[in-house]
Amino acid sequence: MPIWCNPLGLALGVALDQLLADPRSPAHPVALFGRAAEKVESSLYADKRSRGVVHVAICVGGAGVLGVLAQRVPSPAARTIVTAVATWAVLGGTTLAREGAHMADALERDDLTSARARLPHLCGRDPSRLEAAELSRATVESLAENTSDAVVAPLFWGAVAGVPGLLAYRAINTLDAMIGHHSPRYERFGWAAARLDDVANYVPARVTGLLAVLTGPNPRRSLAVLARDGHRHPSPNAGRCEAAFAGALGVTLGGTNVYGGRTEHRPTIGDGPKPEVGDIRRAVRLTRAVSLAAAGAAVLTAWALRRHARGTPAPRLPH
Repeated sequence: MPIWCNPLGLALGVALDQLLADPRSPAHPVALFGRAAEKVESSLYADKRSRGVVHVAICVGGAGVLGVLAQRVPSPAARTIVTAVATWAVLGGTTLAREGAHMADALERDDLTSARARLPHLCGRDPSRLEAAELSRATVESLAENTSDAVVAPLFWGAVAGVPGLLAYRAINTLDAMIGHHSPRYERFGWAAARLDDVANYVPARVTGLLAVLTGPNPRRSLAVLARDGHRHPSPNAGRCEAAFAGALGVTLGGTNVYGGRTEHRPTIGDGPKPEVGDIRRAVRLTRAVSLAAAGAAVLTAWALRRHARGTPAPRLPH
């Protein structure tokens, strides 16, 4: 298979995401996966970590096998198209930036009702009592974290592992969103989904932080905050993204968040004031810059890896 199939497919998939974004349709591949995962959960659920491990193995393994089968098409053109469609299906960068812009629009009009209704598209916080300042902070933090989850991580795994990597990563991240949170039902059953998501995002989150440093308006400050505060977040990965964004934008992130009646007090990250409404559009621009840089890096990485694999001679068997 020509070495250009995977890098070209990734590039075309990024272009499709720019053109078509992420339509909210019950027929979207991620939505179909979510319904399938719910059916598996209904058959397997028990308040045990072991059941959660089996659930994750079936769902993620199934997505990975589907990716392997899809990637076996014999034609280079078909292989490229399959990679492009898979890339489009798992990316969410265009939709993420648009959601951030929608939040900015609503808050610039002082339309708190619309902003509160829109926030669940970005994160799971309870928006009912949030004022403009907290809605702004939630939006900036969500843009930072989801730039990794929706863009950098899928492109990373697509560059490294092709279509199986794309589909398996999106399965992992979707399961984490569905069951990987703290709640009476999922505290044990969702443990495996949450831990696997931490592993899958370990490298991409740090790549996101570095790309935010390189593409942001203040690289020196962004790098300093990333190095100083990146570890302070409860998540082993989200803090790297938020710290780099906080430094680039010159704001302080973190504080008290409410999730469905559960309150979390998070350490502050960064220097400067809390985000204001005007900072949302700056965060959107940074998200788009990081996404573009990640796309370029993924295409080059995929090409280099395939070139290296093609140029490495097969080992000779001993006589």
